[in-house]
Amino acid sequence: MNTTDEILHWDKRYKEEEFAYGKDPNVFFKEQISSLIPGTIVLPADGEGRNGVYAAELGWEVTSIDQSTEAKYKAELLATERGVTLDYIVDNLENITLKENSFDAIALIYAHFPADIKLIAHQKISQWLKPGGLIIFEAFSKSHKKLVDANPKVGGPKNIDMLFSTEEIKEYFPNYEIEILEEKIIPLQEGVYHIGTGSVIRFVGRKPAIEKLV
Repeated sequence: MNTTDEILHWDKRYKEEEFAYGKDPNVFFKEQISSLIPGTIVLPADGEGRNGVYAAELGWEVTSIDQSTEAKYKAELLATERGVTLDYIVDNLENITLKENSFDAIALIYAHFPADIKLIAHQKISQWLKPGGLIIFEAFSKSHKKLVDANPKVGGPKNIDMLFSTEEIKEYFPNYEIEILEEKIIPLQEGVYHIGTGSVIRFVGRKPAIEKLV
């Protein structure tokens, strides 16, 4: 799927009246962020804003990113409904320039990038995080392919190269202090496009306060 087709795909999905993945935040994201002191957070691939809006409700200063204008529209509707605001950027990740070392946290929740930019995308995102900042990550594992093939309603890419392994996470975020890194089978009940049993990678990692010399 090329970039234009991908944008059209997500615009079509997010143009539906119902929220594709529901209005409630992802369970793992909610568990992790609820115990943190609010600061600044960026959420690449935030879609209709369920996670960004929840963070804003907790007092976080939120920057959401997605390539779909329909996603932004739905996210702003949800934010208005909940009485909060988001800074929402619509663009492809490779075109976005944010200040390095400027966010206290980054949330990557089902942010699946094409295989040819996966490494570069995660390296770029990592640069936005302040030293000592935290990444909260949940996405489908490579083991998920057989589950989505058997039950398309659970969602997720069918291209295994877009899925994740724990080894990839260590490669993308080297020298991070790992608080959680696991592959886990979980039940999903998120809107109409994440329904069923999924295999996910969960990662919580803290960026080194001082960069290690290579």
